[in-house]
Amino acid sequence: MRSIKKYFSAIIVGVIITIGGGLIYAKNQPRVILFYGDTCAHCKVVDEYISANGLREKIKFEELEVFNNEKNAALLGKYAQGCGIDSSQGVGVPFFFDGQNCLVGDQDIIDSFKKKLWSYGNYK
Repeated sequence: MRSIKKYFSAIIVGVIITIGGGLIYAKNQPRVILFYGDTCAHCKVVDEYISANGLREKIKFEELEVFNNEKNAALLGKYAQGCGIDSSQGVGVPFFFDGQNCLVGDQDIIDSFKKKLWSYGNYK
């Protein structure tokens, strides 16, 4: 009976550590964000590519609109500064932060998504 309690306790502790570790890992992951403007033609090109390739289901990323949301626009400025981009005159969209790098412009962002799809074996 005592050994069963010991094993049961060890299993419970293991489960707690595993779940807790996973939460810590997820919490420490960098944000992956696509900043866009709702009337931006280049943003629409990126959105059409994302939709045509089902990327919202394949790759985890946030989408933040900046033309009508000052908080998102300020966050965009912080990410741009973190990548060494002068944001004093504003930052163009679409702007994509992939967790490490900043990409500006539809073609660079689409090329980055293509690389991710290629690595997943879902290239189009």
